[in-house]
Amino acid sequence: MKVLDRLEEWLIASLMGGATLLIFVAVLHRYLAGLPIPGLQDWMLDIHLGWAQELCIFMFVWMAKFGAAYGVRTGIHVGVDVLANRLDAPMRRRFVLFGLIAGALFTAVVGTLGARLVWGLAQSDQTTPDLELPSWLAYLAIPLGSCLMCLRFLQVAASFWRTGQLPRHDHGHVEGIDDTADIDSPELEPRS
Repeated sequence: MKVLDRLEEWLIASLMGGATLLIFVAVLHRYLAGLPIPGLQDWMLDIHLGWAQELCIFMFVWMAKFGAAYGVRTGIHVGVDVLANRLDAPMRRRFVLFGLIAGALFTAVVGTLGARLVWGLAQSDQTTPDLELPSWLAYLAIPLGSCLMCLRFLQVAASFWRTGQLPRHDHGHVEGIDDTADIDSPELEPRS
């Protein structure tokens, strides 16, 4: 599972970084092509980036589907737990397990229906408008991301069943900063 965890994180970061870079290049291209500099303007108009917006949309869809699975695994999804927190411990446990199993069931249904959609598109010769890729490649994010999210719901449910703990994301934690430093240490004292 560590390999799947790292692959998931790498995919999300690569898609986010790639989409950001692609948008930057497309905007820069649009700006430079509009400048009235004869040589530069002609050269920029010869470069066709009409496909960039479509590719960026696909990248963000893939990132969102896999990011949702990452959110389930790490506990960063927004949840309304006011009612659950008011319940006694045994009832809260059942309530949380029901929610996790319902999430797994829902994402399994979406994944199954998404797989049927992709299968139907794969049997056709439908392509995307700008990139002219087979449409099923773009829609493959639905079954893959949903099935991964289902797996993550089941993992969290199994872990909660064993330990009674849900994954929590510490919003105050910053990667790379040691939060175990002693607040009274001389290094943290203000200098006069």
